[in-house]
Amino acid sequence: MPNAEKNVSLHLAMNSKVNIKNKRASFDYELLERYTAGLVLHGTEIKSIREGKASLVDTFCFFADGELWVRNMHISEYRLGTFFNHDATRERKLLLTKRELRKLQRAVKESGLTIVPTALFINDKGFAKMDIALARGKKMYDKRDALRAQDDRREMDRARKR
Repeated sequence: MPNAEKNVSLHLAMNSKVNIKNKRASFDYELLERYTAGLVLHGTEIKSIREGKASLVDTFCFFADGELWVRNMHISEYRLGTFFNHDATRERKLLLTKRELRKLQRAVKESGLTIVPTALFINDKGFAKMDIALARGKKMYDKRDALRAQDDRREMDRARKR
């Protein structure tokens, strides 16, 4: 019986929704195309992600030898880890199809676009996935327009609720 209880608690832990977002991405960039990529993780990194101990602040993607990598993503060291614990800010490889990689690489080379991580989550099978977007940087006046539109929406919602 104790073994069955252990499996149930493990299953519930796997189904807990981990959804870490990069809130600055949609503010600083105009998101054009979105992709979902797998992550190559080492050792205790997945355990830290399941605990929600990751951050996408100041992260960006780059190409090296035809492969897509993410830099500056912080995954905290696992609290129960030993000397096998991972490096918190190491570069991590993203997994996409060859067609998607070629398309992204062409877009980044030819025009002034960049690839920005927007969210980190765990899918139904328990794998860590990252939503990335092909993006164009916003100018300062674009950001002001976005803030003005957001404030207008809030005011309209408040007026409707009254």
